[in-house]
Amino acid sequence: MTSSTTGPADRADVPQLFRLSVEVGDLDEAIAFYGRLLGLEGRRQAGARCYFQCGPVTLSVQDVSALAAPHPAAKSLYFTVTDLDAVFVRAQALDCLSTELVHDAPAGAVVVRPWGERSFYVQDPWGNPLCFVEDGTVYPG
Repeated sequence: MTSSTTGPADRADVPQLFRLSVEVGDLDEAIAFYGRLLGLEGRRQAGARCYFQCGPVTLSVQDVSALAAPHPAAKSLYFTVTDLDAVFVRAQALDCLSTELVHDAPAGAVVVRPWGERSFYVQDPWGNPLCFVEDGTVYPG
C-alpha cells in the first residue's frame, strides 16, 4: 500500500525553489528598475531576460513584449531584507509603493502586520506585486 503523505524518511529529495520569473515589457527599463530597487546588479541572459541573484533564489526578469503583453505575477513575490528602511527609500524614489490595503493598513507603508512581519508592498511598472519583509520578523506559519 502506498501513502500520499510524506514522512521524515521521504524528505531526502524535497524540491528546492531556485528561480522565479516575472514578465516585463521593456528589458532595459526593467534592469534599471530592479537593479535600483533591489540594490543589485543583474546578469543579462540570452532570450531577453536578466537574472538577479536574491539569495538562493534567482529572480528572472523576462521581456515578453515581442510576443505578448506582460502578464503580472498572480501574487506577491516576498523578499527578506536586513535594512527594510533603505529598500523603502529606494522604492519611494522609484514611485512604486502599493496603493492597496493589507488588513486595513496601507500596503505601501512600512507597517508591522497583524502576523508580526514588518513589511511594505510595491508594484513594478508591469503590475508585478512585490513585498519586502524585514529579516527577523518573518512569520513562519
